[in-house]
Amino acid sequence: MTRRLGVYPGSFNPPTIGHLAIAQAARDQRGLARVDLMVSRVALGKELMDWPSFEDRIAVLEASVADIEGLEVAVTDHQLLVDIAQGYDAVIMGADKWSQVLDPAFYGDSVEARDQAVDVLGQLELAIAPRPPFDVPAGAVLNIDPEMVPVSSTGARQGRLEWMTPAARVFDDATGAWSDPDLYNRTRAD
Repeated sequence: MTRRLGVYPGSFNPPTIGHLAIAQAARDQRGLARVDLMVSRVALGKELMDWPSFEDRIAVLEASVADIEGLEVAVTDHQLLVDIAQGYDAVIMGADKWSQVLDPAFYGDSVEARDQAVDVLGQLELAIAPRPPFDVPAGAVLNIDPEMVPVSSTGARQGRLEWMTPAARVFDDATGAWSDPDLYNRTRAD
């Protein structure tokens, strides 16, 4: 029996309880032996992200999944989801990310390049978490706790600290990584 592997690309800045719920739901619902939370060194559409540092974000993400069976952290130089997903059986994302996959702007405004990417991704099993108002293709819906649907890194950075993973909260409390950039910069300088 072959081990089925899933990839969950994202910036995880910060990692949230929603990210963990999605990854675990995909692992369980899609029968995956492992889900790699994949971080691009330079995330597509987030090229100017410079804090917290890439190294700190990876360390916090690793601490966030350390005790969860079947979840691991991986790093890539790829940016497009279609490239990141190579070699995996399933690709995991939120419906907002699926909306970006369908947007030709992420392919140099080429509808042809977008269609090729969607065709490749369509050969993989899709596990897409709902995020209204975005649509999810039939058969790709990932069932997650409705309380997790609104959880986002953006919300966590805007003050919903309870949405951060426990490891992210500990790091933020100590450094201000997401809640106080000035403190974070002073902490790094020390």
